[in-house]
Amino acid sequence: MTDFADKTLTPPIAAPRPARPSRLARWRESDLWHSFSTHPSAIFAVCLLALVALTALLAPWITPQDPYDLAALELWNAEIPPLWTPGGQAPYVLGTDTQGRDILSAILYGSRISLVIGFSSVLLALSVGLSLGLVAGYFGGWIDNVIMRVGDVLLSMPFILIAILITAMATAALPPALKDVLAAPILIFAIAVPSWVQYARTVRASAMVERKKEYVQAARLIRVKAWRIMLHHILPNCLTPIMVAATLNFGLAILSEATLSFLGVGMPPDQPSLGTLIRIGNQYLFSGLWWIVVFPAVQLCLIVLSVNMIGDWLRDALNPKLR
Repeated sequence: MTDFADKTLTPPIAAPRPARPSRLARWRESDLWHSFSTHPSAIFAVCLLALVALTALLAPWITPQDPYDLAALELWNAEIPPLWTPGGQAPYVLGTDTQGRDILSAILYGSRISLVIGFSSVLLALSVGLSLGLVAGYFGGWIDNVIMRVGDVLLSMPFILIAILITAMATAALPPALKDVLAAPILIFAIAVPSWVQYARTVRASAMVERKKEYVQAARLIRVKAWRIMLHHILPNCLTPIMVAATLNFGLAILSEATLSFLGVGMPPDQPSLGTLIRIGNQYLFSGLWWIVVFPAVQLCLIVLSVNMIGDWLRDALNPKLR
């Protein structure tokens, strides 16, 4: 009797739950990681961009000179050729310019400025484009018409012309003491203004499709606020094309900054970006001082090439038709 009672009252032992895989393990099992790990050009591009970003970040500790400190420049060190050519001197591996500025130091510091301006302008344009695109696609009507007509006006003008007009008007309105201080924010704003339209159009098209689906209609019926529907239901379905567009536009933003600086409406000479270095060195290209312009141009090409290769890989990896 006792044995029977013990058997009937003993609770069954539950089987142990399998351990939940970590985020890193889930990432390694994802289709995106598999696509990246089997794509040599994407691996090369990510490594190259990471190397450029890391060296730019560590520039104050790995460069022999601060190119922004004009008091530290010495004219007797001017026009030194690269180290591997006749007349080259250490520690100027890539030579110096006509003011005694180390080219390698100027490139690394300039890359930091170009990367920050490019990333910040894309982030600003992305934020504005996402917000306006969601509002236009979700509400429609006159709100949609106003936002899209403003976008049409911006698209009717050349990208670089809008940026030049904004930088010219901003620098003309500022006092001389603030022009150099606000040069980078002005460039970020000038590049972002004509760039948000592409994001807004992409998000608007996706939002117009998603707002007609049943889950959005159900959320409306239970009186979920519009901003919650846009952020939690519509926005996640718009991120794939936006990620690809933002990556490709990052390279375009860096090129735009270089173009504006090359035209003389970008960063000042005492805060040289890659475009400023190319503009300064361009006048010495045919006078024998080729290294002043060639090495900054090569650095700019490597950055844009790596960003575009990452964007091409993302476009293929996130395209469901190519999976």
